[in-house]
Amino acid sequence: MSIILASSSPYRRRLLERLQLPFRCESPGTDEASQPGEIAIDKARRLALEKAAAVASRYPSALVIGSDQVATDEGRIIGKPGSFDAAREQLRASSGRSLCFYTAVALVCRERDIEQVRIEPFRVYFRQLENSAIERYLQRDEPYDCAGSFKWESLGIALFDRMEGNDPTSLEGLPLIALTSMLEQAGFPVLGPR
Repeated sequence: MSIILASSSPYRRRLLERLQLPFRCESPGTDEASQPGEIAIDKARRLALEKAAAVASRYPSALVIGSDQVATDEGRIIGKPGSFDAAREQLRASSGRSLCFYTAVALVCRERDIEQVRIEPFRVYFRQLENSAIERYLQRDEPYDCAGSFKWESLGIALFDRMEGNDPTSLEGLPLIALTSMLEQAGFPVLGPR
């Protein structure tokens, strides 16, 4: 049985490589816009499932993994900054506060009638950040394609006071602990024979 990651994200690809499973990536081509009145946890769940379902419709015998992450500031969805200036504003607003990330992972196989979805919340607490420290961080790590304007797996860890959650890989965009359980449930144990 083949495994497909429904993503073009290099972050998710690197995370899935940690499980040492053979897989390939396919872009799902889904629209990631919010729906009217949609809250963060529902958006993450919907998009993870839509991504997996889009690729599963093209490869019905494959186990397809979809994932999506939505960052929130007191319930308000925040996106990827896209630029130095927007990232600086996001980090200034986060200084001394916390952000919550909802990362959903879906596993779909049309041929075997598999459809699983799990959500992993994760909260990060920022230290009080000086403007000069924010600017130095952004120049070094360039996290402009990351919600919240940081890469926790890199220098961004220095921005935090603490983190709360069950699965730190969810913060990077693909909750591997949840995914390992889901693959096992689907009859594809990560530590099983190859």
